[in-house]
Order: sequence, then structure tokens, then C-alpha cells
Amino acid sequence: MKHCLSLKDFTPGEVTGLLDNALRLKKNPSLGRGLMAGRWLFMLFQKTSTRTRLSFEVGAGQLGGHSVVMDWDSSNFAISPIRYEARYVSSHASIIMARLKKHSDLTQLAEHSRVPVINGCDDMFHPCQALADLLTVYETAGSLKGQTVCYVGIHNNVANSLALGCQRTGVKLILVTPEGNQPAHDPRMLEEWEAQGVVERTLDLKEAVLRADFVYTDTWVDMEFFRDPAFKAEKERRINLMLPYQLNEKNLAGSQAYILHDMPIHPGFEISESMVESPRSLIYQQAENRLYVQQALMLHLLDIPLP
Repeated sequence: MKHCLSLKDFTPGEVTGLLDNALRLKKNPSLGRGLMAGRWLFMLFQKTSTRTRLSFEVGAGQLGGHSVVMDWDSSNFAISPIRYEARYVSSHASIIMARLKKHSDLTQLAEHSRVPVINGCDDMFHPCQALADLLTVYETAGSLKGQTVCYVGIHNNVANSLALGCQRTGVKLILVTPEGNQPAHDPRMLEEWEAQGVVERTLDLKEAVLRADFVYTDTWVDMEFFRDPAFKAEKERRINLMLPYQLNEKNLAGSQAYILHDMPIHPGFEISESMVESPRSLIYQQAENRLYVQQALMLHLLDIPLP
């Protein structure tokens, strides 16, 4: 049984196959009609969500499947060992998507599940987002090989998954990340990716964006901490540190790169309003692509081929 805990779980061929199928589903949604008939998607949320919930629920429904949504704190996952709850819910579900705070909890869930588990985001990885990012590059450029993406911001779960995706698809990644979250920032991973020539690290934002085909940013503060009073001092420190790296007209002067952001957006912080609404912005296309890659991913893990 195969899970999707990170893109480490997939070969380069599997990643490109997922992207090809996602693009086929986007161009011809009728291809997937009825393929998940009689299947149930169980979704477990410990973190807030807009795109993950909507895209998975709509995606499964379009494929003919059904969904059950459960909040971690309102369920017995909050009070019982994960292994017991995982064995129970997987007796009713065909596939599980979990959006949890800790990768270690996600790993436990997968270890004791009887059905495939998809990581909908945790502190280490966000594989579904990386697949949507790569699909956006693929359909915009017509190819992945030879493309350069510059990621600007905090080195976090999104950066980790993007690097893994780039490694598997031949995309060059430039990281402009003055700071990293813990434990999502893994120096051993970065050293491995740099040695392979997949990743380059620099703090020269203005020079990096001139070499990039796509420039990508993300929030500086994780969503569960953004309005947390206890995180106020750390939030202010990060804003002061990161403001020079904001995606705005000044920092992107001379660049013709497309603009990416995984949302939710905090205009005036990691990106200016003018860049969100720029003709070069692919942000909403990137968000829409979550649905198609997740459909392709569910079908792949359920071993259901596209016709």
C-alpha cells in the first residue's frame, strides 16, 4: 500500500505521471467521471483550511466519490492514541487525507491505517501544494526541464516539498530564505540538494529574480500562529527581518518572471497588492490546480487508471 507523506514517496516518473494526469483531468474533466464511485474520502483537519478542504471535497465528488470531514479537536483523535483511531476510521474509508500540525503524527496515522494516507500539510512537508506548483509551471512553460523557480521567504514545509518536486522533475530552484522554521528546515536535505545542483541558496533577491522564470513566496508566519497573541513578538521580529524580501515592484524590477503564492495571502507583508494583481500573477491558477493534482493523486493511490 502506498501513501503520500512527502514527494520522497514517489519516483521522478511517478511525479511526472501525476502531473500529466492532472493536466488531462483539467483539460477534460469528464475523463474522471465516476472513477471513485462507491469510494469514501476521510478528511481530518487539525489546521485551518480553505484550498485543501474545498479542492479535496469537490475533487472527490467530481470523481463520483463521497467525503467525510472531521475536526481533530472535535474528534477522539484529540484524546486517544492515533494508532487506535487510525485503525478504526480506515475500516470505513477508502483513502484518508490529514492536515496535521506534526509530521510525526501524520507518520503514525499512515503506519496504522489500512488505506492510503495523503499529507494535506504538516510542519515538514506540503506535497499537494508542490504538485500544484509544478503543474502551474508545466502548463505555463510547456515543460519542466530548464525552468527556474526562485522561492523567497521563510524556509518551511512548502520550500521542502518544492525542493523535492524540483529534484524529481528537472526544475532549478533558487532559495532566498534568510530564516527557516524548525523542524521543517533540514540542513542535510539542503546540502544533498545543493550537491546535486538542484538547489542554489543566496540572499541576493534582486539578482536571483532576474534569473528566474517563476518567483514564489509564502507567508512568513504559519497560519496557526498568525493571530496568536503568544506569537506576537516572534511575528514582529520576522516581519522586520523579512520586509526587505517582499515581492514588490522595486525588488522585481527588471524581472519578467511569473508570480506564484500558495495562499492565504497577507498583502503588504510577503507580497504587495500590486504583485498579487499583476498580469504576470498565476496565483489563482496555481490555487485552482490543487483540485486537479489531488484528483490525480487520489486515483494513483487507489490504483484507478484514467481511461
